[in-house]
Amino acid sequence: MATVPVSLSPSSSAAFSKCPQQFKFSYLDRLPSEPSVASSRGTLVHSALEHLMKRNPAERTRDHAQSDLDHAKIEFVTTPDFTKLKLKQEDEEKFFSDAALLVGRYFDLEDPTTVNPIGLELKLEAEIGGVLMRGIIDRLDLDNDGELTVTDYKSGRSPSPRFQGDALTQVHTYAVLCQGMLGRRPKKVQLLYLTDAKAIVAKADDQTCRGIETKTSARWTAIKKACATDNFPTNTSKLCDWCSYKDYCPAFGGDPARAEELRVSTG
Repeated sequence: MATVPVSLSPSSSAAFSKCPQQFKFSYLDRLPSEPSVASSRGTLVHSALEHLMKRNPAERTRDHAQSDLDHAKIEFVTTPDFTKLKLKQEDEEKFFSDAALLVGRYFDLEDPTTVNPIGLELKLEAEIGGVLMRGIIDRLDLDNDGELTVTDYKSGRSPSPRFQGDALTQVHTYAVLCQGMLGRRPKKVQLLYLTDAKAIVAKADDQTCRGIETKTSARWTAIKKACATDNFPTNTSKLCDWCSYKDYCPAFGGDPARAEELRVSTG
């Protein structure tokens, strides 16, 4: 029997939906995962934009954004997110030039001098659907009408219309967390995709919030059942190409028991 987690996050909840076995490896067995170029670049870009938003509005320029990227790099290059990539010089140069392009494309999405952020990397937690949910919002804004907006940066490419609903689940969950913890529900949520400079914007209303509560409750029930029966099915897809746990995954000839042994041996 697997231990039931004490809380979930939007990312862990989504992980269970995509592949229960990967969810177990990552969030229950807590196996270390190797960073990827895409995820690490996204981490660096997020840090640069956080620095930019800490500036006075008039200082949020393209030049200052690139300076903030340079500043973020100083600490970033010492972290495992970068050192474990073991990039060659030409790959390292491309890594940072691509990060600079993404930071520049942010300005094609909105005018940062008009943004009023009241929370950056804001930690929230509240009960949703019978489980404690925790999340970190990239940006919580206050607009000219006194309404809240949840903003989340995405360093990848925007999804097709068919998959936009799944992508919005995370920020809609943040809206529910705001309502539970701050007593106010944001009026709008938005995803800013930097690779193709596309914004996906949606209202956060009663219907979407009820949908999040229903979906979270159902998923929490499924997670508790999986833990009780120790049954975590493997869902194979193209995402398997980027999975860090193939050596343990039965779909690729691995033994899940090895993951449990590693968790026990490392405490």
